[in-house]
Amino acid sequence: MVALKLCSYPSVRPPFSQVGLDLGMSPSEVHGAVKRLQRAHLVHDAALRERPNISALEEFLVHGLKYAFPAERGAMSRGVLTSYAAEPLRHQVSPGDEPPPVWPYADGKDRGMSLQPLYKTAPFAALRDPVLYEYLALVDAIRDGRMRERLLAQKELVLRLQQSHWN
Repeated sequence: MVALKLCSYPSVRPPFSQVGLDLGMSPSEVHGAVKRLQRAHLVHDAALRERPNISALEEFLVHGLKYAFPAERGAMSRGVLTSYAAEPLRHQVSPGDEPPPVWPYADGKDRGMSLQPLYKTAPFAALRDPVLYEYLALVDAIRDGRMRERLLAQKELVLRLQQSHWN
């Protein structure tokens, strides 16, 4: 989630305290996440201003994320729409008869089948940042979607990452 948040900033990374506020995390959690991302080569080191490594991030999100962070479905819940039920896939995928996937969230306005988010504060952070919300919804479609949804999400995610100012 931290890597996706870094991609959503329009310019250089703000201080860890600001990233933490934006994500509902402590600054030390953000710092630790950035250090793990650097070790995994998903974020460049401090000399390159901790910019996201777009090509490596793209590869991980498309090919590795669903194995490292498998989707965990639960019962019906109130929450925030995600995956194909949220933008940008919402108008490209017909939901069928099944309830939409939602991140469980007490203040959510939708009802559907719960899907555990990448991190517990994802619904809070996504509702505050539309760009991050779309990144997270696309990632969830890759983690949990059927083949068509995964392919649409991969295409859209790669396009967005390649068009980001970080690339």
